[in-house]
Amino acid sequence: MPSWFVEQGNLTKDQVLDAARKAAEQARERICRDPKRVLLLPPDITRAHSGAGMITEELYKIFSKSAEVYVIPTLGQHLPHTPEQNKWMFGSIPEERILKHDWRNGSTLIGEVPAEFVKEVSKGKADWSIPVALNTPLVKEKWDLVINVGHVVPHEVLGFANHNKNYFIGLGGKPTICASHMMAACCGIENNLGNLITPLRKCYNKAEEDFLGFLPDCFIEVTMAYDSEGRLGHTGVYVGDDVDVYLDAAKVSREQNITIVPPLKKVVAVMQGDEFYSTWVANKAIYRTRMAMADGGELLVIAPGLKRFGEQADVDELIRKFGYSGTENVMKLWKQEPILQDLTHGTAHLIHGSSEGRFKITYAPGHISKEDMESVCFGYADLEETLKRYNPETMKNGFNVMPDGEEVYFISTPSAGLWSTKEKLENREF
Repeated sequence: MPSWFVEQGNLTKDQVLDAARKAAEQARERICRDPKRVLLLPPDITRAHSGAGMITEELYKIFSKSAEVYVIPTLGQHLPHTPEQNKWMFGSIPEERILKHDWRNGSTLIGEVPAEFVKEVSKGKADWSIPVALNTPLVKEKWDLVINVGHVVPHEVLGFANHNKNYFIGLGGKPTICASHMMAACCGIENNLGNLITPLRKCYNKAEEDFLGFLPDCFIEVTMAYDSEGRLGHTGVYVGDDVDVYLDAAKVSREQNITIVPPLKKVVAVMQGDEFYSTWVANKAIYRTRMAMADGGELLVIAPGLKRFGEQADVDELIRKFGYSGTENVMKLWKQEPILQDLTHGTAHLIHGSSEGRFKITYAPGHISKEDMESVCFGYADLEETLKRYNPETMKNGFNVMPDGEEVYFISTPSAGLWSTKEKLENREF
């Protein structure tokens, strides 16, 4: 089925909000004329730049006039927002209406994707079932309308973010998140990035079809791109209730958000201090540039907000203990170490965050010591000195030549795209 409607172009904030209002009208017409309980599912703060917060706030204003409305940021295993972060992202939505997803203890098992299917779509790379354990209020409470809001952009696990990722990762329980991330890691991060339908996406599409038919839901998905002056803005709003709305948006994202470059010897990327506090999320700078990095090159990540490695204490401990030490070593340890077998999403993260020795990864962190950074197999650069040399306020996206002649490729928002050589995009297993 085609999307309900699509708005495209260089969209202003008002046009995006107009599309949100139209989506609300369509949801009333197609799903529930007079909903009394509405659930809004936006992304978490690491995708705040997408404008999903203001869209969610607008939907809350519309439906709260006549309905009980709740919001659950689709955190996955990320830390819950503080009240201050909720206010920054969601504006006037009351704090008591914003629920916290508990990926460890707040999910209900409703089915599984069979091991045979996983093995088939992964070409034998993974051979285990994927339990479908989702947020308990989502699946146990009665909702008249569920609206997903999100940003479709290249993603290291699913090819592109959003759509039913909101459910199976964003509101997934530990069994789902762990089995999913390990499957995607075994398929290979560079096989996943920027692919419309990855092996894991096939599993999620099957799970949605088999188990989520009871949800009265729809999707509001946005695409974004840089304009000629280097500003990130909205290029589309896609609204619908099935996989076609995802495909419509992902095809546009594939055209707008994948930048073909020659092999890059030096990349400087910025992970914004008000969004990225751990390498768990700041490593998006690695994921989105790894297909562009030349052998022997260096990725320098400016991360002023960086305070920790993992989002939770046990995952932070896991990263500190084993480090981003490469697929071969991590897979060997996985067979021996109980913590890696228990927290397999963390095991997958260690694989994703390694350059496999192909290029150097250096962090300029705000709150992590040189000793700690180097202990997890990353290089360290002093933040103040790095900002003096590579000032994000004066550098432009793309190639820059420094006063001493050094050529660097600058990326102001790595999480908004994917950078790759033509060869790496064209030579993939899936």
